[in-house]
Amino acid sequence: MAKDKARGAGPRAIWKGAISFGLVHVPVSLHAATREEEVDFDWLDKRSMDPVGYKRVNKRTGKEIAKSDIVKGVKLQGDEYVVLSDDEVKAAYPKRTQTIAIDTFVKAQEVSFVYIEKPYYLAPDGKAQRVYALLREALAKAGVIGIARFVLHNKEHLAALIPAGPALMLGTLRWADEIRSVDDLGLPSEGAAANGLKAAELDMAQQLIGQMTGAWKPRQFKDDFTTAIHALVARKAKAGKKATVKPFEEAPELGGDNVVDLTELLRKSLGGKAGAAKTARPEAPARKRAARKKAA
Repeated sequence: MAKDKARGAGPRAIWKGAISFGLVHVPVSLHAATREEEVDFDWLDKRSMDPVGYKRVNKRTGKEIAKSDIVKGVKLQGDEYVVLSDDEVKAAYPKRTQTIAIDTFVKAQEVSFVYIEKPYYLAPDGKAQRVYALLREALAKAGVIGIARFVLHNKEHLAALIPAGPALMLGTLRWADEIRSVDDLGLPSEGAAANGLKAAELDMAQQLIGQMTGAWKPRQFKDDFTTAIHALVARKAKAGKKATVKPFEEAPELGGDNVVDLTELLRKSLGGKAGAAKTARPEAPARKRAARKKAA
């Protein structure tokens, strides 16, 4: 019975916490947005079809084997495999294995972040600097990126060809069928009216976003967690004893059933400016009358 309830609760959360927006905390859970769909090659001992470990060890016998005895196999049902040579893999895509084939050009903002997977640099080879520069500058001037296909590690990738300063970058993209649907996450409907949001709330949220908006400077963001862990390891190594890690900050206590006054939190996040602006107007005439009396 418990398992049935778990299945009906939607996708399993990877992480739970909150989005911090000024003084507003929005509780959230993190879910996988993609699923991997690729041909999974296992390492096999070609003499017996036994699986081979990462260190080229026959998983059945436990003995290390030579690299020349390893072949690639795609597992079928049971213990059966189809063995493919490197030449057969290349022959399946004779052009794509060595070519970044651009299918189309699109505006960069049309490609959602959810599709982005991994970035690579592209460098000109031989005497290709001039053509490399021509393509880079043409893309930048047109404000578009190239959508291409290429094969890497025996897998065909969709990719974005992007001008980035002096470089052309190739960012692998997820295929559309690798993106999971959000239907089971219980997300609120799109639109302010559908969620009962007030115009004043939206205005203050936009003001707060405006105050927090700045230029993208990636170097100002540091991995403080990793730095702290390295420092902890150094202290423990030097002291030769255990140490306790102190959290950077306390997590907010978020009650699932608490009703939050969103308007008040937004007002406080703006530093009370919205409220101060309203109270400043009626006091102005009084100050003027007092000033006139004092002058008389």
